[in-house]
Amino acid sequence: MRDYYTITELTREFDISTRTIRFYEDEGLIAPIRRGRTRLFRHSDRHLLRMILRGKRLGFSIAEIREIMGMYKTPPGEAGQLRAIVKRVADKRSELEQKRRDIDDLLAELDHAEEACLTRMAELGISPSS
Repeated sequence: MRDYYTITELTREFDISTRTIRFYEDEGLIAPIRRGRTRLFRHSDRHLLRMILRGKRLGFSIAEIREIMGMYKTPPGEAGQLRAIVKRVADKRSELEQKRRDIDDLLAELDHAEEACLTRMAELGISPSS
């Protein structure tokens, strides 16, 4: 295992910009070692970055990610962190299922509107392609 990673190595590994990594640093989510203007990321920083990106993919906000990460270091510790993640995942799933229902309803309305238009066009002898 390597001791340090450069910002360039992490941007390539995770396919993100240096700006993204600096943003997470500014937000206090990762804290690389600084040697002059150079940032050196420990294995733990790399792991945190992976977790941050996973949280973002799951739809968590930066504030939610910060809160979950903070739980690991302080009481209730990992058990509390895991409970919080499970609850947030359930909430996110519920939100996405509602969006899916909303999209399905909208698609059905669009199908109905299109069908009504095509029926009326046929009644009027209008070609759908003109």
